[in-house]
Amino acid sequence: MSDYQKIYETEATNTGGRDGFSYLEDGSYEVKITTPKEMGGSGVGQNPEQLFALGYSACFHGALEIVKGQHKVREDSQVTNIVRLYKKPDAADFQLAVEITVAIRDLDTLEVQKLADEAHKVCPYSKAVSDSIEVTVRAVNYDASKEK
Repeated sequence: MSDYQKIYETEATNTGGRDGFSYLEDGSYEVKITTPKEMGGSGVGQNPEQLFALGYSACFHGALEIVKGQHKVREDSQVTNIVRLYKKPDAADFQLAVEITVAIRDLDTLEVQKLADEAHKVCPYSKAVSDSIEVTVRAVNYDASKEK
């Protein structure tokens, strides 16, 4: 890290674990954390996997925007992250996996894949998890129905 200069820092706290409450210390965001219904919880609130998917997709898309800029690509893009939680049967052993799909309007998937792979090398989340969880990056066609 000696070659890097810190440009941002944030602090978050959780109380109660998967059935608790998480908040940013600066008071700008708070969220009820709940175990998903599929895992026996109430499902009323968000779970860590959902929050990870939101954060990772935003971070990856930021990296993609930088890469697009370097290649003079101005078309709209979409990044979707599917986060999966796995458990070993009869053991307290869990693992995450992430599937990232990337789409760029009016670009063929071969070109999108090249840009997505480059963004994967730039994204801080990707760097943070590259040795610990399975991450796949796949180009897909742009879906106008996903626009907000």
